[in-house]
This record gives sequence, C-alpha cells and structure tokens, in this order.
Amino acid sequence: MNKTLLCGAAVAALCWAVPVLAQDDAGEDSIGQNIIYEDRDYHDAILVSASRDDNTLLLSDYTGSATRISRDQIEQRQVRDIADVLRDVPGVAVSSIAGQTQIRLRGSEANHVLVLVDGIEVSDPFAGEFDIGTLQAEIGSSVEVLRGPQSALYGSDAIGGVVAYRSGTFDGYSARLEGGSNSTINGSARIGTSGNTWDASLSATVVSTDGEPNARDGVRDIGRDSYTVSGNASVNVTDSLELRAAGRFIRTEGEFNDSDFNPTNPTFGFIIDSPDTSYENDAIYALVGAQLTTLNGSWTHDLSAQISDITRDTFGAFGPSNSSEGDRLKASYVTAYNFGDSDHAITFAADWERERFQNTTPGGFAFNGRRQIENVGIVGEYRYGGERFDFSAAVRHDINDLFADETTFSIGAGYAVTDTTRVRASAGTGIKNPGFFELFGFVDGSFIGNEDLTPEQSTSWEIGIDQGLFDGAVQLSLTYFDAELDDEIFTTFPAPAFIATPANAVTESKQKGVEVALSGQIGPQWSFNTAYAYLDAEENGVEEVRRPESIASAALTWTVPGDAASATLVLRHNGAAQDLAFTDPSFVPVRVTLDDYTLVNLNARVRLTEGVGLFARAENLFDERYEQVFSFVSQGRTVIAGIEVRF
Repeated sequence: MNKTLLCGAAVAALCWAVPVLAQDDAGEDSIGQNIIYEDRDYHDAILVSASRDDNTLLLSDYTGSATRISRDQIEQRQVRDIADVLRDVPGVAVSSIAGQTQIRLRGSEANHVLVLVDGIEVSDPFAGEFDIGTLQAEIGSSVEVLRGPQSALYGSDAIGGVVAYRSGTFDGYSARLEGGSNSTINGSARIGTSGNTWDASLSATVVSTDGEPNARDGVRDIGRDSYTVSGNASVNVTDSLELRAAGRFIRTEGEFNDSDFNPTNPTFGFIIDSPDTSYENDAIYALVGAQLTTLNGSWTHDLSAQISDITRDTFGAFGPSNSSEGDRLKASYVTAYNFGDSDHAITFAADWERERFQNTTPGGFAFNGRRQIENVGIVGEYRYGGERFDFSAAVRHDINDLFADETTFSIGAGYAVTDTTRVRASAGTGIKNPGFFELFGFVDGSFIGNEDLTPEQSTSWEIGIDQGLFDGAVQLSLTYFDAELDDEIFTTFPAPAFIATPANAVTESKQKGVEVALSGQIGPQWSFNTAYAYLDAEENGVEEVRRPESIASAALTWTVPGDAASATLVLRHNGAAQDLAFTDPSFVPVRVTLDDYTLVNLNARVRLTEGVGLFARAENLFDERYEQVFSFVSQGRTVIAGIEVRF
C-alpha cells in the first residue's frame, strides 16, 4: 500500500474521544425496526465496570480513561469477533493466531487485562488470561474498555485495565445468516421478551470457516468453528427486590500449526504445516444475583455468585497432546449508599474467590493433581459527582492463602473548566498473581513452573483533557499515561539444559505514552470515530515484544436518509513491533521485528423491506500479507455477504 495512504490513515486516526460521544442506542436500528436495548445516550450512559456499584456512575463523570463501543458501532462495522473492534480502542494491541488471541492495554501483558462478560470473570485459571478470540459479537451487544489499573476494584488480573462485554437486554426477534470466502458460514439469532416487571432473552451464534494457510509457504488451511449459546433474565419480585441470572456456553474447535523443532531443517523455529494438530475448548459461565433497594432507592444491597469452568484440549498425530481444566467460583456482596441530593456515594464490597486448576495431559510425565488458591478481597469506594467537579477514590485489601496480603488503591478527579472543556487526572496501583501454569506448569523438555514466584505490582498515573467542539457534535480527547511494573514475570532459559522457566525480574518495566481521540457527526449522514496511540514500553531499556509503538484506526460511516442503506469504511494500522523467535538450537529466543501493516475493511447494507435487509463486507480489502506473531501469517482478503431479519 502506498505511503500516502498510510500517512493519511495515521493523520485521520488522531482520534476516538474518551469519553466517547455515544449515540442514542434506543430507537430505530439499521433496518428500521424498533428494537430496545439497554444502552443510553452519552450523558445518561452508565459505565457498569467502572464502579462496584454498577447503577450510578455516568460515563460523563468518570475520572479515568474509558471507551464505550455501542451496539450501533458494532453493527455498522459488521463485527463478528469482538477482538477486531478492540483494535479501534486507543492503547489496545491485539495479536492473534489460531487458538489464541491476546489483548494488551497500554503495554501491559496479555494476562494483565480483566475480561468481564455480563459481569462474569472469564479468564482461564490455567493460563491466567482469556482468549478474546472465543468471544463472538452477539446481536445487540456492546463493550466497555477501561484503561489503567483497576485492581482497587477487582483485585488481581486488572493491572492494564478492564474489558467488559455486555450482551444487553433485548426485546424482539433478530437473525442473520452470511457466507463467503474460505467456505465461511456465520449465523446468529436472538429472541427476547419482557413484561412490566421482567425481561429475558436467548441468543445463539455460530462462526465457521475453513480458513487458509497460516505458515509461510504453507498449504494447510487452518479452519475454525465457534458456537455460543447465552441467555439472561431478570425479574422484579417486589418494587425493591430484583433477581437476575446469566449463562453462557462457548465451544471452539479448530486446527493449528506447530513450530519446526528439528534443528537440522532450514525452517527450524518457524511455523510449518502440521497435519492432524487441532484443539477443542469448552467454557461454561453462569451468574445468579439478587439486589435489594432500601431507603427510597438510596441504599442498595447486591449479592451474587458466579462460576467459570474451562476445559482446553489439544491433539496431535498420535492423539491428545495437552489438556487442562480450570474453574473459578466467586461470591460477592456489594452495598452502596447514595446521599440523596448531596452528590456523594460510598460503596463497600467483599469478594470470596476460589480458583482451581488441573493438568490433565496424558502420559504420566506431569503432575495431574488438582491445585487451588483462595482469595478474599475487601473494597471501599467513595465518589463525588458535582456540577463541575468529580472525585473518586477506592482501596482494596486482598487476603490470599498462597501469596502475601496486598493493598491497592486508585484516586481520580475531573473538573469542567468550561461547558465544553474538562480536565482529569488519576493514579492507582495494581497487582497480578502468578497463574497456575507459571507456578506449577510442566511441559516435558521445554517448560518447568516456578512455585517461588511472587505477584507482579504496578503503579501508574495519567492526565487528560476532553474537549467538545461544534456545539458538542465532535469530541476530542488527549491523554498522557505513565506506568511502572515491578517483579515482572518473564521466561528464563538457564544453562545447561536451557529449559524455559518463569522468574521475577529484578529490573523495572516501564510504559508511557499518549492517546489521542476524535469522534463525532458530520451533518445528518456522516459519522466518524478515530483513534491513535503512541507507546514506549521497555524492560530494562529493551523494547517489550508485541507492543507496536504506534497504533491507529479510523471508521467513517455514511447513512442514507431514512436509514434505507449505509456504508462504513474502517482503516486499522499497526506499527512495527518486536517479537521473539526460537530459531537458535539452544531454544534461547532471538529478537525479530514484525513489519507494520494497514488493514482496510469496507461494508454496506441496504433495507429491502421493513425488517429485512441485505449486507456485504470486504475485510483486508487490499489483501495485505502480515504477521501478528512471528512466522504466523494472518488472513488475507475475505468477502462476505448475507441477509438479516428483525421483528
């Protein structure tokens, strides 16, 4: 692609405002039906994940950095994998290969990002992170992204921030079916209903493709099938008591390729076609809760319990090769009091969590017993939301049965200098406990866990300004952040065996950067969202891997009057990044550079009749050949078309 286009994309991507200028998500959808969602317009939108009291914090009052991706934006970009739209969020780096998609916020590690799906923690206790590639976009869904440490609210796993996916409430029926390149067939359906005191919905999503080769000069297609079934419901038993439930089952299966481990081959250390290698992942998530409101709505009590159960299996030419099981049981009590018209609110929360892990790899060479860790977290939070000044502070104390107790905090303030200009600043600390695999994992001849690991600890701060332009039609945002990570867990290769094992670094890992964002409306037919982030992430003066220095995106949507048709153009640019390659016979990694790349997506839709529409899209329009991870070739151009109905 010519450099003029690349420069244009980067300039256009000085963008996506934080807070986002969200559209009103209730009302007419893309093909004219009045489908009801829980999303609200910008000033009334609630950031569910930014406070332990998920009913009171408005997006416009938040003192940190947040991006809200509305259901309209997900539909306009025809998003199928949530990981794709996260590329449009400032400070988010995505790296994807078959069977594992990682996200990094502001240069953090992939396992430093807490992912919530309908309020459920979904990370795999085995790996300590969530494979975001298994999360498919359901009809009516939305996403929140909080950047910066959130351990004061959520404890371990939230050093880099929080990604909160919400399937939302839904009333009506909607379905879509599409097909195209690489024998791709995707489908999704959702049905919902409600009464005066209750609502319920059920959703099913299928993503299936034969794929294409992902090894350099490879010929083996790497396919994938993903199935998601989810549901949620709530009922007001009385005017003051609400019960709720949510559940989700995800099954993902597909092929993958291995590295060439033969040092006599010229492709040693590279990804090569590996016949008969495949994986199967099953995950079950569930949550039940009850909320009691007293004192005329000023005092709420919320009790919930949730479970996550994840099984991962990989297969080779001779049968099962690696298997693991992880589960999490969590109970939470949250009580919040809002002081009427005084704009003050306090929240207290208590969490009990038990995580268990078992290595079920066959062969008898690894410990197959079950390990477990229990943790109790106590949270106190205070918020003030005035007409011009906002303030928040939170502190959390974690009592862990394996690691030393830890206390984390966060504090932030925002001030509206004028009706269109707001300045904000925040600071906080975070922790990340070692995962089961880092502590106890074992892979014969290549990896040994380290039971002496200690938690990673982070301190960060940020300052920002949000500026409304053109009577609020456009929002501009600029944020500078600075973070420092101590006791970072990294992989060592000690002589003479050079078998990989994790350890805590004695040096500091530093991340700092700038996020610029712009979004808004150009007349009645045009809207845009753009984002740019510059990152300087180093460990002991050496650039961290898979953290591009520059990431940019731009999305431009045109809508025909009356919403009879629309089209969206999306540009996503990743700068060059460092990675590790195991191309030396000692298995000690060498550093390589991943080239920069720019992806262009174009889609359109047209309404045929009331409630029926056609759509089509081209992804990676110019067939860019690129690698997100060393020697894994990413997908080329794909073209998809389909039909959608809504009643």
